[in-house]
Amino acid sequence: MEELREHLPLDVRGLHIHFVGIKGTGMAALVEILLARGAVITGSDVSERFYTDEILEKNGIKALPFSAENITPAVKFVVYSSAYNLEKNPDLKEASARGIPMILYSQALGDLSAPVYSAGVCGVHGKTTTTGMVGTLLKNVDLPSQVLAGSIISSFGGSCTMTSSSCAENGPSYFVAETCEYQRHFMAFHPKKIILTSVESDHQDYYPTYEDIRDAFVDYICLLPENGQLIYCSDDAGASEAAEIALSKRPDINLVPYGVTAEGDYGISFKGVKGGRQSFSLASGLEFELSVPGEHNVRNAAAAIALVFEMIKTDGKNPLDYADKIREALLSFAGGKRRSEIVGRAKNPYGQEVIVIDDYGHHPTAVATTLKGYREFYKNHCIIVDFMSHTYTRTAALLEEFASCFDSADSVIINKIYGSAREDASAAGVTGEILAEHAMRHHQSVVYAGEFTEARDKALEMLRKKSGSHYSEGYLFVTMGAGDNWKVGKMVLEELQKESGEKAK
Repeated sequence: MEELREHLPLDVRGLHIHFVGIKGTGMAALVEILLARGAVITGSDVSERFYTDEILEKNGIKALPFSAENITPAVKFVVYSSAYNLEKNPDLKEASARGIPMILYSQALGDLSAPVYSAGVCGVHGKTTTTGMVGTLLKNVDLPSQVLAGSIISSFGGSCTMTSSSCAENGPSYFVAETCEYQRHFMAFHPKKIILTSVESDHQDYYPTYEDIRDAFVDYICLLPENGQLIYCSDDAGASEAAEIALSKRPDINLVPYGVTAEGDYGISFKGVKGGRQSFSLASGLEFELSVPGEHNVRNAAAAIALVFEMIKTDGKNPLDYADKIREALLSFAGGKRRSEIVGRAKNPYGQEVIVIDDYGHHPTAVATTLKGYREFYKNHCIIVDFMSHTYTRTAALLEEFASCFDSADSVIINKIYGSAREDASAAGVTGEILAEHAMRHHQSVVYAGEFTEARDKALEMLRKKSGSHYSEGYLFVTMGAGDNWKVGKMVLEELQKESGEKAK
């Protein structure tokens, strides 16, 4: 079917494209790219406000309510999110009735990747941050490149995309995008190089077994052209296994490992944390610093450096000539929206600092690794985490892994589960309360707070106390998950700032 569908044209100047589900992060990023290339954009979505509304408004776009009336004779193309049904959504039904070409977001992204030298960033964990790091480095290097990440990246200037100043009017020579494994969406992409950060069981509604999701990554790797490069994390068992299987199928693929266990230029040596910076070196002898927490982010940084170095080589240049620019750019990387994002700071009644952080971590491995990074980075802070598990199927499949992933936190607040419209919650046999009960078997300080106001009150009760002699610098309050419990952090921050008479920082 792929070859029979309509493709997004190379030249989109003046082409009216309507986006269904325009507030999705990838969709908003695609809007930015197509607007810059001269397309006329409209879009529809739910009325709830998302952070992507800011991106759209900055570009003069307001999301419309779903309606058949959105599909005017001027609309020549429709791009839609996989969250919306072709037979139920009024925009899509009308577009179908009019015979207007309709393609999924992932297909549109694939169409953008086809005519240029493209690299895909994939993995169960870390792909957004790694893509953000790649874009931050490329911004400082004179390759005509464009990067699309799955979140707002601070160093992209409040955008999900980065377009280098050396890009010609007709677009980039190099394109890097975050590519998603869910429902094999990444199979529409056309990669010349791939970063693979990690592979483990996830999206159990679509991949019932680990082997199912591993094989999807293997198939994606096999999309590489002859002698294409797979840059993979050798420290991750799943990524290493996928790389080995892909190589057995395609001996021509060039494997480029990174990590502590990696042989070659991108082997990592951790140098420790000091003064709010992580130091590390690569086997090539180059040393770097990073201002975001966690050893997992050092691995992400090594992946980004590896891809950018290999792209520079592909462009016929010497990457060592750019080492200082890359070192400078990496240190400037400050994360992305909902990726270890510092939401604000306040004081408790004892004048102690409370740092409020929001993070998208929604898989047990990501939660455990991220919290461990905070423990290392914020040594003298008491860590309280408010966690909202995402999807009943994931929670049920990984219940014990979730229950035991909070070791690095001092106290844990569990919210109700944030479900997906695609699943039957009643059939899952798990709730947020059940998750909390299981977590209590592994952790001495766990409470359940189903509603956000209840979570806010429990958090404030903890934060208003002295942090104790072990934690002389105060508290770190973290909201984690792919749901909307970031609202708890916002409420906690506002209340503490009101009590202390502070303004938002």
